[in-house]
Amino acid sequence: MTRFLLASSATALLAACATPLPTEPVIDIGNFTAAIPLAEPKPERVEIVETAIALPLPGQLKPVEPAAGKKSPKTPTAAIKEGRAGAVVEPSSDGFVNAVQIYPYTEGALYRLYASPGQVTDVALQPGESLVSVSAGDTVRWVVGDTASGSGSAARAHILVKPVAAGLRTNLMIATDRRTYHLELESTASTYMAALSWRYPQDELAGLAARNTIAAAEDAVTAGRGVSLETLNFDYRVTGDTPDWKPVRVFDDGRQVFIQMPAGISASEMPPLFVLSAAGEAELVNYRVRGSYYIVDRLFGAAELRHGTKPQTVVRISTANATRKSRWFGG
Repeated sequence: MTRFLLASSATALLAACATPLPTEPVIDIGNFTAAIPLAEPKPERVEIVETAIALPLPGQLKPVEPAAGKKSPKTPTAAIKEGRAGAVVEPSSDGFVNAVQIYPYTEGALYRLYASPGQVTDVALQPGESLVSVSAGDTVRWVVGDTASGSGSAARAHILVKPVAAGLRTNLMIATDRRTYHLELESTASTYMAALSWRYPQDELAGLAARNTIAAAEDAVTAGRGVSLETLNFDYRVTGDTPDWKPVRVFDDGRQVFIQMPAGISASEMPPLFVLSAAGEAELVNYRVRGSYYIVDRLFGAAELRHGTKPQTVVRISTANATRKSRWFGG
């Protein structure tokens, strides 16, 4: 009877040994090498806190007077004179960058240009802006010409203005493919403006808005284009610690490995990647960050995402065909 019980126990033990035991990859932590992230141009979003609005020009803001009585209506001549005087924008010391007076562009403003006999004043337009026409009120005593600098998208039109005598006044209208400029010209014997140009608040705002649109589109980009669904391999294990940035999915298409991070993760929270080849050797590898994905440019046997120093948070990514060892018997 005792012999029968011993035989039964031995049989049960052999049956237990024949059952496959859970296994884990053989990973030598010391052999990991840091992957090299490739900088992928990505415009960053900017916060627009205030939009450009049209403001009254200097001289147009008037104090409110008590309504003592009805005033006689102004004559058309007086109204025109007052409106023109209020629209003139004079040069200021704060507006100079080196010798160039830079005016903020406003539709309908009259920009003052001071010139002098024997001197040329350069009126520079926005780069890429095409000149359509130039009209001056006095073309006999004012010499007006045009030229260009640069090429391609950096090409810039220039209007050259020179009076033949001092004490002259006239106006100048410049029409381009983007806007219209109105200038008040005045010649003096003692001083002149070497050059003037404009800055364009509306264009700057439009550029920031376009930059945000591009950034949003980049964030919405999927892991990759042209990825064949038939070749996708999801046979990856994600083990180790469980931080907020732990990958939610890992797969490859036979050429690249895609590591999907949680939605809403920022670039500053993404930990560096360390890789190990299928043969257990450290290998250099390049990867890019696109949206919430790490895109590794080659396949690997095992990799780790590490964050911090002591204690270090480690999340391990390994393939199913990595070399494995028994959890129980060490072989």
